[in-house]
Amino acid sequence: MFTGIVEETGIIESIKPTGDSIELTVRAKVCGRGLKLGDSLAVNGCCLTVVKLTSRGASRLIRTDLLQETWNRTNLQYSQPGSLVNLERSLQVGARLGGHFVTGHVDGLGRITRTEKIGEDYILEIAAPPDVTKYLVFKGSITVDGISLTVAAVRKRGFSVWIIPHTRAVTALRERAKGDAVNLEADILGKYVHQFVTARDCN
Repeated sequence: MFTGIVEETGIIESIKPTGDSIELTVRAKVCGRGLKLGDSLAVNGCCLTVVKLTSRGASRLIRTDLLQETWNRTNLQYSQPGSLVNLERSLQVGARLGGHFVTGHVDGLGRITRTEKIGEDYILEIAAPPDVTKYLVFKGSITVDGISLTVAAVRKRGFSVWIIPHTRAVTALRERAKGDAVNLEADILGKYVHQFVTARDCN
């Protein structure tokens, strides 16, 4: 479980296909601290398991293994060595919940259709699949590449969010442009409500 509050942007060190899986190694400083083998780490909002840790100066190399399906369903497939990725360690019991409950299970890929600076802030419009948009509500929560954001508007085929300068500066959104893919996870509370209402209507 995560909160959608990105701790740092890591750098992809290497990507190595190995049969039915892909070895993804990320270089990090903050998120390498206290991390152990078997721990969960959100990489662009995708929950991955740490399988190897190597120290390199002030940083640590964190290796994870991705199933081919995970690779195909997330925007990690478009990454390359040197790419920035949003990182967050799993939520600790008793810690502050700065964003919202995030599972790290990506619901689908979105595509940025517009990114524009308005004043000091940025507006991001994202095309999203029905499996995501059906859970969205105005001023509800959405996770974009692991970042907890507030839905500014809901459209038939997507939604928009506002990005403050701080969020853009400390996340990989500063590298994103129109046409780029982003990982989306709808609010789990919205999923439960949708399931409850749907089941009630069927009875």
